[in-house]
Amino acid sequence: MRHLCATALITSLAGCGDDGTGVVSITAGVSTTTSTSQGSSGVDTQDPTGSTSSPTSSTTDNSAGSDTSGPTTSTTSPVTSSTTDEPGTSTGTTDPSGTSTGTTEPSTDGTTDDTTSTTGPQPCAEDQVQCSGNVAQVCDGMGGFKSETPCPELCVEPLGCVACDPGATKCDGNQVLVCNDQGDGFVAGDSCDPLLGLSCDANFGQCVGACANIGTSYIGCEYYPVVTQQLDVFVGPANPYAVAVANTTGNSATVTVHRGANQVVQQMVAANSVAVINLPWVTELTNGTGPTVKITDGAYRLRSTQPVTVYQFNPLNADVTNDASLLLPVNTWTGNYLVAAWNHWNPYPGFISITAHEDGTVVNVKAPKNGVPTQAGGGVDAQGNGNNITLNDGDVLQITTANGGDPTGSIVTANKPVQVIGGHDCTQVPIGITACDHLEESMFPIEALAKKYIVAPPVQQPNNALEKAVIVRIVASEDNTTLTFTPDQPVNKVLAKAGDFVEIGQSTNKYVVEADKKILVTEYMVGQSAGYGTSDPAMLVAVPSEQFRSSYLFYAQTGWQANFVDIIAPNNSTVQVDGAAVNNFTAIGASGYSLAHVKLSNAGNGSHTVTSDTKVGISVYGVIDFGSYWYPGGLDLDVIPQ
Repeated sequence: MRHLCATALITSLAGCGDDGTGVVSITAGVSTTTSTSQGSSGVDTQDPTGSTSSPTSSTTDNSAGSDTSGPTTSTTSPVTSSTTDEPGTSTGTTDPSGTSTGTTEPSTDGTTDDTTSTTGPQPCAEDQVQCSGNVAQVCDGMGGFKSETPCPELCVEPLGCVACDPGATKCDGNQVLVCNDQGDGFVAGDSCDPLLGLSCDANFGQCVGACANIGTSYIGCEYYPVVTQQLDVFVGPANPYAVAVANTTGNSATVTVHRGANQVVQQMVAANSVAVINLPWVTELTNGTGPTVKITDGAYRLRSTQPVTVYQFNPLNADVTNDASLLLPVNTWTGNYLVAAWNHWNPYPGFISITAHEDGTVVNVKAPKNGVPTQAGGGVDAQGNGNNITLNDGDVLQITTANGGDPTGSIVTANKPVQVIGGHDCTQVPIGITACDHLEESMFPIEALAKKYIVAPPVQQPNNALEKAVIVRIVASEDNTTLTFTPDQPVNKVLAKAGDFVEIGQSTNKYVVEADKKILVTEYMVGQSAGYGTSDPAMLVAVPSEQFRSSYLFYAQTGWQANFVDIIAPNNSTVQVDGAAVNNFTAIGASGYSLAHVKLSNAGNGSHTVTSDTKVGISVYGVIDFGSYWYPGGLDLDVIPQ
């Protein structure tokens, strides 16, 4: 939910007089110009009482000597043609206050030259409505009005008499009401949710509180945790699904979790600390290996009274099939996503999980290459395509592959914001290298994707002097996308269709990938049997440098054998992790960026910070024997132009 409340602004419009110094108003076809000028050598002089010593009939020009020193009101016809060869006849009178009022008749000799000009504004168009105070005037197109109607409430141009100013807001309890575009009444706007710490301020007609207008980043107040496909043997109370909630503020936060109308848990999270909240498995989504399903209230709704970050663990315990996701707050969701996952590894499917926040959300799914083998269901066909699938708040559409299917490159669109997670039940990376592991990661909206990414591998454990190989996929968001690598990588450089991708085989290479259109970049840790130290497959969505931040609060589950944060920073940056300086940066070629692998202490509660004098990118991961998780530690989610 975007907590953006409109505030009405009433704007008064002023036009300039012929000399650029006055204010023009139009009444019944007569242009009245009031101007004030400083006289030095003008033909009229004014004494301190404001009277003119010598009212005269004269023609003025643009010279300094023709300025009148007193306030002068002149009345002219709406359109007056003047000549510079011979002035017209001018008659004038002076009132007792010294204000000179004159009427100028046009020249009668018919002589004109190129200086002919209009001395006043043109009449307003016929049937155009303008306001004079609280009176609605309908123009006749000739300088007058067809009608003049006093408004009982308010006059607003160009509508005329209205009940309220379009866009104006007011409060009805904790409901913001917004004046509609016609100005004839109020409609419901934002709801100021007390579970988000919000209330409606009657003075401003908008929601106020710590969670109002918080910007677009991984820090937010409302999230939708959702369980995804997992091996059945690891689903149960002894191996919980959980979320880690990190409070980024100096005030305690009340976190409330619902599933549908039912409250599941409410928990206090202290200032600048982390709380791990266990949630029941949703077996309709996690058990088995398909088919594609649409589950009513399949997701949890998590709301906090203070800004927080949320990571979900599937499962929480360090285990042999595990991954975790950085969840994105609702106010950053859009209706446009490009998906990365992994290919079906029989019998275990790759998946796409789609969650709605609003009732009546209509979702469309376009499979790559016009279709890939998919287990049909929930409105999705056997080729992975689905049209006009309606989801309500909290509903989940989970699409699962069939043998030979790979949903990477699918495009998800919706008429209202949705959350999209891509991943796999349990797979080998690459296929044939043991062992299989669960994959999942939140997809960034296409609006937040970029054209340039820095790709770097994680570190090995236990030999931290070596790096771990990854497989990289680069997915096109538009047709005819051209890639460039620095240094070059031996792959196809042209992606013909949106959803097409290239895969760079396992390596520890570091490089910059650029494209002429937006791309999605994902990295996959290889399995432990590949010979790159302890761990198993895990999935990371790469963060473009345009979405880097200068500070992060993140969570690393302390049950893992080792946890790390990797930092990509501009060369010569000053970076600290948990207050300690990072000194082991290594340059990433000639990119202008450097990489550091920092091992995290497991002695605390799992809460960690990264701060820098420049904007940096981070990823967080943990490993055990044949197990791992990996996710972006955070990012901004600004809209990046195409």
